[in-house]
Amino acid sequence: MPFPTPNKDLPFNIVRVSHMEWGVTDMDYAKEFYGDIIGYHMEEDLGTELYFRGMEERNHHSLVLVKSDVPVVKRLGLKVASAADLDKAADYFASLGQPTQWTEKHAQGRTLHTRDPFGVPLELFYKMDWAADIMQKYPLYHGSRVTRIDHCNMFHNNVNAAVDFYVKELGFRITETTVANINDPASPQVATWVHRKGGVHDLAFTNGTGPRMHHLGIYNATAHDIINFCDLLATSGHTSAFERGPGRHGISNAFFLYIRDQDGFRTELFASDYLTVDPDLPPRVWDLKDPQRQTLWGQAAPRSWFEEGMPFDGCAQQASELDITPIIAPD
Repeated sequence: MPFPTPNKDLPFNIVRVSHMEWGVTDMDYAKEFYGDIIGYHMEEDLGTELYFRGMEERNHHSLVLVKSDVPVVKRLGLKVASAADLDKAADYFASLGQPTQWTEKHAQGRTLHTRDPFGVPLELFYKMDWAADIMQKYPLYHGSRVTRIDHCNMFHNNVNAAVDFYVKELGFRITETTVANINDPASPQVATWVHRKGGVHDLAFTNGTGPRMHHLGIYNATAHDIINFCDLLATSGHTSAFERGPGRHGISNAFFLYIRDQDGFRTELFASDYLTVDPDLPPRVWDLKDPQRQTLWGQAAPRSWFEEGMPFDGCAQQASELDITPIIAPD
């Protein structure tokens, strides 16, 4: 079945998904949950702003938590390849009629705020402050031993339109997709994974009311890190954080665990996907009704995983244009 061809004549060059900024309601809880429990390295605590990074990341932050009256996703951060690309990005989004605003962000300097055509708030930058190299400072490792940001998955009311924009316009490449009926060449995409960096995905779009953030994916070095983290989570007063897993996805081949904080933000701990650097790599295509799509071992996801997500700041939500029913675990 045909899929959109990645744009090679890019309006500007995106390197990868870089970071997210979330508004959280309890900074003391967030500091403990993301720093002490999950195991991010806290690079900086400014009181009403917390800056976290993974142990192998040299950029100053990959997750920013700011004090907010209500839980909300403030920004999705994209790193571009050069200062010139940042200027080109401003011109490009302005040409689409999207708002563009320049700002100076802490530890990343000149930053472009804009929105994609669906209203998702984007933050583009070129150069972030370098942080100390702590990759081999093993006494600092704790929690799930977070190594780096991997991806952002979002509910989208029109998966096919979102994929067309990010692939045909911005040069993302499809690695895996789910269609409603694999035997129908015209079957629409129900969920699709796209990347710039050479992993399975930087972004994923999943059918549902949206746009909303489904989850932030963080990379862990091994499945054992995730299993050991389950024991930590279960004995630290946070058993309610478990939502789904551990298990292995059919899609992406990744070993996973999904957890949620008290505000509802969902994090996927994620290990052992595969390289996708070949530009002509064909997508893996799954049928919606294949039980091994969600989990290779056959377990279905809970209803909350298909219905509950976090709003993007200032982004209007719309009901899905597809009326489909995925495989849902019994309540």
